[in-house]
Amino acid sequence: MNPAQHRLAAPGPGSADWTERFAARARMGGGDLTAILSLVGAAGTITFSGGFPAPETFPVGVVEGLVADLVEKDGAVALQYTPTEGLASSRVAVADLVQATQGVRPDPAQVLVTSGGIEALQLLCGVFVDAGDAVAVEAPTYLGALMAFRRSGAEVVGISMTDAGLDVDELDRHLRRDGPAPKLLYVIPDHQNPTGLTLSLEGRRALVDLCARHGVLVVEDVAYRELGFDGEPLPSLWSLAPDTVVQIGTFSKILFPGVRLGWAVGPRAVVAAMASAKQNSDQCAGALGQRIMSAFVAGGHFPAHLEAARRLYAARAAAMVAGLERSMPPSTTWTRPQGGFFVWLTAPEGVDTVALAADAQREGVAFVPGAPFYVDGRGRNQIRLAFSGVPEARIDEGVRRLGRLLGAPKAAA
Repeated sequence: MNPAQHRLAAPGPGSADWTERFAARARMGGGDLTAILSLVGAAGTITFSGGFPAPETFPVGVVEGLVADLVEKDGAVALQYTPTEGLASSRVAVADLVQATQGVRPDPAQVLVTSGGIEALQLLCGVFVDAGDAVAVEAPTYLGALMAFRRSGAEVVGISMTDAGLDVDELDRHLRRDGPAPKLLYVIPDHQNPTGLTLSLEGRRALVDLCARHGVLVVEDVAYRELGFDGEPLPSLWSLAPDTVVQIGTFSKILFPGVRLGWAVGPRAVVAAMASAKQNSDQCAGALGQRIMSAFVAGGHFPAHLEAARRLYAARAAAMVAGLERSMPPSTTWTRPQGGFFVWLTAPEGVDTVALAADAQREGVAFVPGAPFYVDGRGRNQIRLAFSGVPEARIDEGVRRLGRLLGAPKAAA
């Protein structure tokens, strides 16, 4: 038979429209996050869009030595499949890191190694969320979390933010209403994405107490916790209420994202169910990344590494805030983060930042409009600005361009 006869026919006028057969969750999109990532590194553009770590923080020299040593001496493990829960050494390393940074050591048996923090969210959705179940989130919140919850069929409820983090009083009012309580509350208490705000100590204690009383599992995302610019971090929610909180973390921000590695720590039954669900996703996180991470922790490299990262991000945050003070028009406000990657800007009333984004790209500056971070249409005049991956001189120029677009008078020469 002629090999050409095996080729698929080119689509013609009568060919099927496969999109009509997509599952409902596939038709829900997800383009907001894709669009953000596509702007990162665009030629000639100063990119405040993606929350990417600075390559200058990547411990290339240390990792180069670790990889060579691992491949030579431990290749049978480092290049092989791993147990679904993670290598024993990796779970111990996560427990050691949590103890060093949060003051409480989880049992390694209650640690699950994941392929980034987003997988932990997807696993929790698979374990807890049936179509129509309520899930509460901060408003605004991380886009990836909104996508995960929506694709699970959850009814997502946004709880407002204050300058001191999640509005616990509003959450209390919501939980007192008739009807079933949300199964999950997703919160980023430290240097939140997208606002950069941090939940107060009083708010943390009130939140975990409230959720314990109402039977709501708290999902604490600590992606930015270790990137505070000064002072001691506040207690993690998990350390305050380990029976009420599942903590999810990622090494993408505090080590480097190329390993796609994260963790979940929480009640034993919850972590076990997540591990079971993981057998139907990626089955196991990559062994080489796990071995790099555990060797990095065991080698004592994290304290100096984190300190250098904090200094760099603090300088970039200061550059962005200073630039905003110089370049923004009246009635524009913004947060002043004490850690993490983001500044949250509120433009004057009437500014549509979705429409503004296209003009900004033509001017060579990219940002993320605020509306996609909400579940209810708020945020039309808000903007997330990521300073993490942009050198200080470029930050100043990018903010000037944004100020011109928002109507600020040009600075005197």
